[in-house]
Parts: sequence; structure tokens; C-alpha cells
Amino acid sequence: MWTAVYMVEGAEAAKELGEKLKTEGFLVKVKPFSKEGDSILYKILVPEFEADDAQTVLLDLGY
Repeated sequence: MWTAVYMVEGAEAAKELGEKLKTEGFLVKVKPFSKEGDSILYKILVPEFEADDAQTVLLDLGY
């Protein structure tokens, strides 16, 4: 099961964050969540068993 660990606005920011987590060794999915006007919100998903570790890494990366 996949768990959302972060939400970010914009495709470029979502792709960048997904790549950073992949570099840290996580399996990552980036999916669009909602759209308002020209802005799209994306959710960053990782497997449920990696969610706590991924959130720790996000904090370490400054997110």
C-alpha cells in the first residue's frame, strides 16, 4: 500500500522532490492530487513501510 508523505505545488517541484527521495533509496510515486486554476497539487507517495523513514529524510532535506 502506498502512503502520501508530502504534498507539493507544481510539476517541477514534485519531480525534483521525487528524485531526491529516489536518490535516498526510496520507491516513489508522484501523482496529481488537485487542480485549482493553473496550479496543480501533487502528492508524493512511498510504500507504507517506508513512510516514517521517508518523512525523516524529508525533514533532513528541509521540507
